[in-house]
Amino acid sequence: MNSINADLHCHSVLSDGTLTPEDLAIRAHQNGVQLWSLTDHDVIGGQHRAREAAKTLGMKYTSGVEISVSWMRQTIHIVGIGLNPDHPELVEGLRKTRDGRTARGKEIARQLAAVGIAGAYEGALTYAGNPELLSRTHFARFLVEKNISRSTDDVFKNYLIEGKPGYIGHVWASLKESVDWIKSAGGVAIIAHPGRYRLTELQKHELFIAFKDAGGLGIEVITGSHTPHQYEEYAKIALQYGFYASRGSDFHDPAESYIDLGKLPHLPPSLQPVWSLL
Repeated sequence: MNSINADLHCHSVLSDGTLTPEDLAIRAHQNGVQLWSLTDHDVIGGQHRAREAAKTLGMKYTSGVEISVSWMRQTIHIVGIGLNPDHPELVEGLRKTRDGRTARGKEIARQLAAVGIAGAYEGALTYAGNPELLSRTHFARFLVEKNISRSTDDVFKNYLIEGKPGYIGHVWASLKESVDWIKSAGGVAIIAHPGRYRLTELQKHELFIAFKDAGGLGIEVITGSHTPHQYEEYAKIALQYGFYASRGSDFHDPAESYIDLGKLPHLPPSLQPVWSLL
């Protein structure tokens, strides 16, 4: 079961990706994905399109989402899979989470204007397939277009992280709220790319315990946001804490993403795959 080519983390134009759900499905299928999930940020509007596209291609599909969470003054992402995208509690929770993105976007643009970068709000909107989901990635693409930075990674390093012009903090859902919404919709909660967060070893331990106490079941082990060394590190952590293991490319765009859909290594055989719960 661990050798299944499952990709349970990617994004469409409905959040901060650049491909439609249908085009993502085709790309996943062409790359040999056997079990797929679209996990847009804080929105589930593409789920029925993604499922229908996967069905047409003969590919197994499980509904998904990636929820933004505030924890220890950081943004943590919780992926939910195997859920009912029409469940009222999940739908309402995600709506509340999306509130405030417009105000945040305008403040990001104001700060960028203060350092000589004009028109960032309007420019970022041209990259946002869903204005409700305006994100830092959309601003990053605009700054690359204007030749202010060479890549979206450079934009984040120089403008959009804490301590740089363009960084605006935001209070998202709580860890417990996100897990509760996923569970209420019949889904499985997973910590996305745990190696990406700037946490001490003690803070990581506290995160994993709080997540388990809330009813979370899995962590991403093999992900496009981890290094090969982190594959091994988080495989050990999955075993240590009794987490199910997930696998997902975190694919956004053919030119920007570190790895393509379905191109990750398989899960180690010692781990319990999260898709065994579906």
